[in-house]
Amino acid sequence: MTSGSSEARMVARVVVIGAGVYGAAVSASLVRRGAGVTVVDSGPPGGGTSGATFSWVNSCGKQPRAYHDLNVAGMRAHRETGGDWFHDGGNLEWADDTGIEWLRHKVAGLVEYGYPARWLDKADALRLEPDIDPAVLPDGEIAYFPGEGWVEPTRMIAHLLSGIEVIRDAVVGVAVRGGRVSSVRLASGQDIAVDAVVNCAGARAADVAKLAGLRLPMRNKPGVLAYTSPVAVSIARVIHAPQVHLRPDGGGRLLLHNEDLDVGQMLAAARAVYPGLRDGAVESVRTGERPIPVDGLPVLGRVLDLPNFHFAVSHSGVTLSAYVGDQVAAEVLGEDRDDVLGPFRFERL
Repeated sequence: MTSGSSEARMVARVVVIGAGVYGAAVSASLVRRGAGVTVVDSGPPGGGTSGATFSWVNSCGKQPRAYHDLNVAGMRAHRETGGDWFHDGGNLEWADDTGIEWLRHKVAGLVEYGYPARWLDKADALRLEPDIDPAVLPDGEIAYFPGEGWVEPTRMIAHLLSGIEVIRDAVVGVAVRGGRVSSVRLASGQDIAVDAVVNCAGARAADVAKLAGLRLPMRNKPGVLAYTSPVAVSIARVIHAPQVHLRPDGGGRLLLHNEDLDVGQMLAAARAVYPGLRDGAVESVRTGERPIPVDGLPVLGRVLDLPNFHFAVSHSGVTLSAYVGDQVAAEVLGEDRDDVLGPFRFERL
């Protein structure tokens, strides 16, 4: 194993492609370890998928076990980091008749894994969320996951990228010589010589990989989020009701999500759960493209046939970023992180 400090002196310049949660976390860890970092993104930091995400921090039903454990490590890293962009409080979830068996199965599996999960009755749930309409809650079997939370991703990104060079440009070429990446070309015509590249390009990760001669199969999905106007509703945690998902978003606003409903339907469903929303309106809507590798699992770390080209691409990027960003950065600088990243290598695809 090569020490991070000596390798950092050898890796004088790392280009991180993408200024979302992964790019910011990888870059901050690289800088802490002594590497020189340039971040390149065609848009502003957090302006892509990371700025249009429900940003729920969890490992609630994620499979297989290695992926579950990776997300649990991500949750722990957010708590240990202690950034004020992370909000705990847990997650409440209940189901209708069509979904209750699935919810029971999920809770049983999580309890078997040792994940914090327990059942509440209606009175318990209302003590946690007193502004919920009692009529929408079942008498029992309301799942509570106390270790979960949510993140303000743009605040996290701004903090992590503070003091790091960020170039607003598009990557249009990746030069490979002798089995290694030698430089990155930008749309402006600038060529940046590199010792390593990290592909954190999210929904555009396959395009960046192609520039390096790599095929990254993806099945990206659109996601629509609705942000309410400020409302006089007390909501302290993530809520998964059968027809809508909600969480607070600061300034009295709520964030609504359901990929199967339009914006008007989401607002109506949210009002059914929280009657205090009746005077609220949808103030803005954001549409993002979720980066999902073809098998649903992350693609992380070095490429065997192009060893100075690295990936940090996945769904659940907000949950994973604080932990995975540090693992990928360590591997960029020569440390062996196969025990963590091994199940998520590019070569499996």
